[in-house]
Amino acid sequence: MPTTLPPFVSAAELEGLIAEAGRDERRLVIADVRWYLDGRSGRDAFHAGHIAGAVFVDLDEWLAGPPSAAEGRHPLPDPERFARGMSEAGIGDGTTVVAYDDAGGVIAARLVWMLRALGEDAAVLDGGITGWPGELGAGATVAGRRAAPRADATFTARSWPASALASIDETQARAADGSAVVLDARTADRFAGETEPVDARAGHIPGARNLSVRDHIGGDGRLRDLDELRARFASVGLAPGGATPGSDVIAYCGSGVTACHELLVLEHAGLGRGRLFPGSWSQYAADAQRPVATGA
Repeated sequence: MPTTLPPFVSAAELEGLIAEAGRDERRLVIADVRWYLDGRSGRDAFHAGHIAGAVFVDLDEWLAGPPSAAEGRHPLPDPERFARGMSEAGIGDGTTVVAYDDAGGVIAARLVWMLRALGEDAAVLDGGITGWPGELGAGATVAGRRAAPRADATFTARSWPASALASIDETQARAADGSAVVLDARTADRFAGETEPVDARAGHIPGARNLSVRDHIGGDGRLRDLDELRARFASVGLAPGGATPGSDVIAYCGSGVTACHELLVLEHAGLGRGRLFPGSWSQYAADAQRPVATGA
């Protein structure tokens, strides 16, 4: 089932969705998906202040399976586990979801991509919580240890669609022979192998091209305009109407989280949906038999 919501919405567009949904919590859920690589608590950040009416969705608990060298740091969760997390958050089949963070959307994109892959309407709030009070006035965020109770919801467990995913072997092979554009969404220094703060080896998959998601975001915390974004994709060989369809684009990052933002921006730029390599660098680098490239 195709989605109807674009992958990103503005604060004003979210305000419109809230007005349309009215008091029916089953129609719209605002999800806070803050998470930090340095170990800070996203839940604590939520309790310190969140968009009024939002629910916290824990990335480690509901948006990822158990970490391992074989599967990576944030493998996709079992469909039943994901469904349980969505139901507990008040997200049911057919619920529209707008997710935000405080990192330009690169974390919230994980939930949004997962829902859209299953045919559900979901979008990232462009600008996140940082831009919300400034646009809609004081009182748009609230603090508290306890979130408001949500209406009962049932989210049906569904298998992750094979058409949205790429395996470690396919990603390695197609990056090497150039039959797909394999995008590495990490920062340039990690791609080049100059630093590696968390994974087993430094560098990147040979043949991959670097397009850091952090650079899709401007100084105001929002996405750059479409012309700039399309120019960025064109720099790695992707352009509207070009020879490479979205299905021949594979994205990865450190652990399969921020690569979801890469895929949503790809779609936003009119270049198709692409596919996710869920294990990403954390899975690839853990296998000492796989070749590694360094440098730009």
